[in-house]
Amino acid sequence: MLKQATALIALSVGTILTMSYGQEAIQLLIQAHDWVSETLTQVFSGGQAGNLIRGLIALLAIPLLMGLIPAVTYWVIKRHWFPYFMEVVWVVWLIQAGALLVAYKIAT
Repeated sequence: MLKQATALIALSVGTILTMSYGQEAIQLLIQAHDWVSETLTQVFSGGQAGNLIRGLIALLAIPLLMGLIPAVTYWVIKRHWFPYFMEVVWVVWLIQAGALLVAYKIAT
């Protein structure tokens, strides 16, 4: 219990000290999502089904690409699959989805 409390306090202090960098990283993540979404508007129709598919691909593309970077690097070095690929994808997806929800809430 003491280790968890210490880790929570240390991570909180680290978050406070690096908040400007974290905000910049989240803005880059949202900009990358918007770029993928805008690029896909040229491929998919403007109907409801096209918008749904475009949104789905845009939401999944960035986390998968972010997960592939350490996976490919790990594969080149160790010659077997990166064991935490899906965990990295889930963490990036959760951060991206949270940022998009907050941005959507502010925009409306």
